[in-house]
Amino acid sequence: MDPSDAGIVVETVFTVQVQFGDCGPANIILSRNFSRWMDAATEHFFQRHGVPPWGPVEDLPGLLGAPLLESHVRFVNPATHPDTLLFYTRVEAWRAKVFMLNHRVMRGDTLVCEARETRAFCALDDQGRLRALPIPASLRSRFE
Repeated sequence: MDPSDAGIVVETVFTVQVQFGDCGPANIILSRNFSRWMDAATEHFFQRHGVPPWGPVEDLPGLLGAPLLESHVRFVNPATHPDTLLFYTRVEAWRAKVFMLNHRVMRGDTLVCEARETRAFCALDDQGRLRALPIPASLRSRFE
């Protein structure tokens, strides 16, 4: 990598148009919808970088998906219908079998919330149990 590229973050933007049914009685988006949209933003992120919809991928045989292991969300400002939200998603860190994603959710110039998720690429083992797969260098290199 060229030294001038240091600090470049591979990030995607996923757009959500808030619907009336996404809000509760106080006309604020129900928090569970953010989890659903972050799942969609995660899938969008990997598809944009050549990882097809969850299923077998070269170097990740048997891939079923990237389930959520842990999530921390900090809500800063409310959002409502008919807001348009932009989910800025990037990988914050890679580990041997897990990765940390960062989501920043914006409404124009206003930060609505930010989240940090821990996920793993998973497949079934010989006994039919879900297991985390080692993350191959060939996949990480798509994001460097």
